[in-house]
Amino acid sequence: MKNHRFRRGIAVLAWSACLGLVRPGAASAQTNPAMTTLPLGDMSGFRPVADNWRTVGGVSADLNQKEAVKTSPGKGILVNVPGEKKKDNLTTTFEHGDLELELDFMMAKGSNSGVYLQGRYEIQLFDSWGVKSAGVHDLGAIYERWDDSKPEGQKGYEGHAPRVNVARAPGLWQHYRISFQAPRFNAQGQKIQNARILEIALNGVTLHENVELTGPTRGPMAPNEVAMGPLYFQGDHGPVAFRNIRYRNYDKAPVELANLRYGYYGKFDREPDFATLKADASGTSPDLTWEVSKTPNDFVLRYTGTMKIKEPGQYTFQLLSAGNGMLKVADKTLVGYNQRDRQGSVTLQPGDQPIEIVYAKAESWQNPALGVFVEGPGIRRQPLHTMSSVPLRNPVDPIMLKANEIQPSLLRSFVDFQREGDQKSKRIVHAISVGDAQDVHYTMDLDNGALVQVWKGGFLDTTPMWHDRGDGSSRPLGSVVLLNDAPALTVLGNNTAAWPDTLATEAAYRLRGYDIDESGHPVFKYTVYGAEVEDRLMPEENGKFLTRHVRISGANVPNLYYRVAEGKDVVALSDGTYGVNGNQYYVRVADAGSAKPIVRTVNNRQELLVAISGTAQGANLRYSIIW
Repeated sequence: MKNHRFRRGIAVLAWSACLGLVRPGAASAQTNPAMTTLPLGDMSGFRPVADNWRTVGGVSADLNQKEAVKTSPGKGILVNVPGEKKKDNLTTTFEHGDLELELDFMMAKGSNSGVYLQGRYEIQLFDSWGVKSAGVHDLGAIYERWDDSKPEGQKGYEGHAPRVNVARAPGLWQHYRISFQAPRFNAQGQKIQNARILEIALNGVTLHENVELTGPTRGPMAPNEVAMGPLYFQGDHGPVAFRNIRYRNYDKAPVELANLRYGYYGKFDREPDFATLKADASGTSPDLTWEVSKTPNDFVLRYTGTMKIKEPGQYTFQLLSAGNGMLKVADKTLVGYNQRDRQGSVTLQPGDQPIEIVYAKAESWQNPALGVFVEGPGIRRQPLHTMSSVPLRNPVDPIMLKANEIQPSLLRSFVDFQREGDQKSKRIVHAISVGDAQDVHYTMDLDNGALVQVWKGGFLDTTPMWHDRGDGSSRPLGSVVLLNDAPALTVLGNNTAAWPDTLATEAAYRLRGYDIDESGHPVFKYTVYGAEVEDRLMPEENGKFLTRHVRISGANVPNLYYRVAEGKDVVALSDGTYGVNGNQYYVRVADAGSAKPIVRTVNNRQELLVAISGTAQGANLRYSIIW
């Protein structure tokens, strides 16, 4: 056999990767089995119901008019438009136990709905846009249980409000990710463990973790609890639409380890040839753990055993080791020595399958750790090791920067930005982030005047910047809408010329710093193509949206354009409002001077542009970003 020397650096990477401490791309992310998509070509995936529920090809909800929804024929979107007589709830034909669920949804203004897991536990849907202190009735809440025998004001109990309100505006698509653990029952049908919400994330922000559900919430399809039940959508409280409903149903028996034997060997700096070696100590173990080792350092530990596989299909394994190691399943090496990618997949058949795990610990500066995770068909990711075998490293207290309550907070840092469709992120090195007490924040690229991202919720996680040596970067804490890192202003040679990613040399871009206005907001100043630009952004309507004021003066530049928005589509709605990138956000142009905003298509994407004319006398542009 090839007797390769162990690479010492792999110990750092292997253990850091499993804790999420390495930069993206250094170690591959955990892979999950593909999710099942609930077909929305027709209503065949649901039990018979009144026609307040139907599938359509397009849907929109008015930003300002209560419960106003328009649809267009087609398929792929599930919509509910209840009436006085037709307002049924909707039940799926499939049932689930443990579940991972993802879906997109759109709320009409003032609307209310909910998704019941197993038809019993409601995750609230509500138009909570602009609500400052979200409660148990708002979007993102786990709805309350109900007891009519209690006094008024005490009937509702055990509801769980979201940690933060990240609800978006009516008519915009939003995203739920829900991880659910079903209640457990013994052979006699008695409940022995309550249901549990493992995680709920809304629009990319975690709202709940590890919440126990002692019983059904108010308005379930049935009052009893079950091991398997359907999804149940509330249909009697207002218009709502869904798309991209996907799930993983974890309803199969977990993997079990058996017949574990271990061999303990001394220090090795190369791959051991176990066929020619005798263990210093050996024995059987009921569990997979490094703790059978005699010492915490300078050893090699080898486990062999069998896994009891009950379901055929592809299984994905991840090896966690504070040091080097190897994982072999069914005689196939999934993780090799010195391998940076610490996971692998294999197709297994039912029955006993052999497993071999080798752990080589030579790095004395870190505590020992050994673990294996597995995920398979109908089987949620599970540990095969004991909890004590993978201890938590000393946690780092996060360094969170809150927005100043008196005037906006400003922070210069690196910001990582990844455009839609790009495989890698780009580091913006001259970024400034501005946080407002109304919980509306944004990042500007000072190298070109681009508005990179906007978000609501917390301001910044500065741990990467200020912990230990740091890397100079900060991260948004809330629900982020990514915009663009391309320059806001440029000269176009003709109507079909592509918008540049960077400014040309002749643009002569120069940042002139920023002033602080009377309200404490920065006014950014720069020169481009000889024109002088002043750029200011402020929250409006109690933080519902962000309004941008741009003044351009000093030179009359031919063919100078300002790009207000860009995406796969830009759709004119009403009153100067446009839906952008599949209704990810809105822009509303309030003032473009004498110019009329134009929508153009270039390279299969659309842009909303304003021609900047008469800049010698001064041009003003004012528009709002609404989400």
